[in-house]
Amino acid sequence: MQVLLVAATPFEIGPLTHTLEQEFQPLENGTLFERNGLWVRPAITGIGVMATAWHLALALERYRPDLVVNAGVAGAFDRSLPLGMVVQVRTERLGDLGVEEADGRFTDLFDLGLAEPDQPPFIQGILHNPEADTHNFLPAVNGLTVNRVHGQEASIAAIQQKYPQVQVETMEGAAFFYACLQAGVPFLAIRSLSNYVEPRNRDAWELGLAIESLNAVILEMLLSLVPEAE
Repeated sequence: MQVLLVAATPFEIGPLTHTLEQEFQPLENGTLFERNGLWVRPAITGIGVMATAWHLALALERYRPDLVVNAGVAGAFDRSLPLGMVVQVRTERLGDLGVEEADGRFTDLFDLGLAEPDQPPFIQGILHNPEADTHNFLPAVNGLTVNRVHGQEASIAAIQQKYPQVQVETMEGAAFFYACLQAGVPFLAIRSLSNYVEPRNRDAWELGLAIESLNAVILEMLLSLVPEAE
């Protein structure tokens, strides 16, 4: 089985990369790792939807993996989710592709009639992971993807009012979903919660805890795919 492990930054999967180097067989100058028929290829896309879409499309075409896993941190709108929790994102939507109205409201492309909400791979303007329900080893959440993370009370309240179902925020999720859905490849989006979406305050973040939790979960998941670990 070939797994493409996608992250925006090397920092987010640093501990896991170190473990792969120690416990798997490094191949192709350390860009691919193998263990008993499981091949894992880390791919760093860069931050944001443009970098993710470009690098992921190239990787999908070149390597044709059996499974693509997006690993990273996220901010949480949902305060019932504790920082450091690892979640599976089951849906994604674009949170800032559209126009800002004169009164400050956000109107997306579907509201404007510039895109059809049910034009594949969208379903009512939302990107769904069709495999999400079959992978229930983590709490499932709904994601929002933005180019500019929310950090001001009024804008946070406005986006939550428009999309009350969203629970986490990232800068790459929708691009990841879109590319995988268009390519027809199975995928999982796994995020660890580093902070709440609130007036910006880096002192309140739990980034170290989030990365530690994320890497532990991803490693456990990968080892479950190795026959000797079953």
